[in-house]
Amino acid sequence: MELLLIVLPAFLIFTAGFIGQRVLTFDIKSISKLSLYLLVPFLTFDTFYTNQLNADYFYIFVFTVFLTILLVGVTYLTGKLLKADRSHMSAMQIGSIFPNSGNYGAPVALFAFGGMAFEYAIIIMVIHAFLINSIGIFLASLGGASSNGIKGAFNRLIRMPVMYGAILGMIFQILNIPLPSTIIDGISMVGSASIPVVMLILGMQLAEIKLQKFKLKYVSSITILRMVVSPLLALALVTIMPVSELIKHVFLLLSAMPVAANTTILAVQFDCKPDLLSFTTLVTTLLSLISIPLLLYLL
Repeated sequence: MELLLIVLPAFLIFTAGFIGQRVLTFDIKSISKLSLYLLVPFLTFDTFYTNQLNADYFYIFVFTVFLTILLVGVTYLTGKLLKADRSHMSAMQIGSIFPNSGNYGAPVALFAFGGMAFEYAIIIMVIHAFLINSIGIFLASLGGASSNGIKGAFNRLIRMPVMYGAILGMIFQILNIPLPSTIIDGISMVGSASIPVVMLILGMQLAEIKLQKFKLKYVSSITILRMVVSPLLALALVTIMPVSELIKHVFLLLSAMPVAANTTILAVQFDCKPDLLSFTTLVTTLLSLISIPLLLYLL
């Protein structure tokens, strides 16, 4: 019951966003822009500025990228076994390799393990943001009806404000540039506001999903790959990660998160089975109410 209470606050906020969207019909795009361009960059700057760079950052980056590559390969083989066409193959890969580390994973890490775990989760979230706007765009363009290829991926990558927040934070930290405590407090205050906002946004996005009939093999394969195979691969990787137990726990927790909400945005942009991905986002998010407490129990 205690483990369920860790996840429950997140679901209460998701529910508030869900109900709010159904009743009041907010402009999700505007709220998402507020979060993406104003709030989250302050959060990433604060995270990278206040935490001294060390070998842990390097290991987190390497193992997160390695897990992504493993998932791409496993999902590709699964798609071949299912005889998936190009569009379904890309949708499977996008849904399977990108967890919801920002809207869901980081807050749960905070509730489960405390403030330091949240800092590590933000680092992983930044890496995932980089990957989804590079590898994710490439995969979506391969399977989509509309494509702007590598150039489009690069253009989107350089427009990511979350990356600039992280880079500026690291520069200020490395060069030991002091900031007045009042400035730091202001940055932290704005950054902290992003946590409930991104969770409300996920609830709003879930409220917009339309239930449809899909081939069970694709829904089930994405769900199993994201919720079962991904954490199992992560479990194998953490056995060789030369980092603290806390980082290993955060790495495992985020690897078991449901399908990232941003995958639907990619799928819509490239016309790569957006309805399938939005539905699996809903399915995996609901299943996580059981799977995440179970994982926390095992940890």
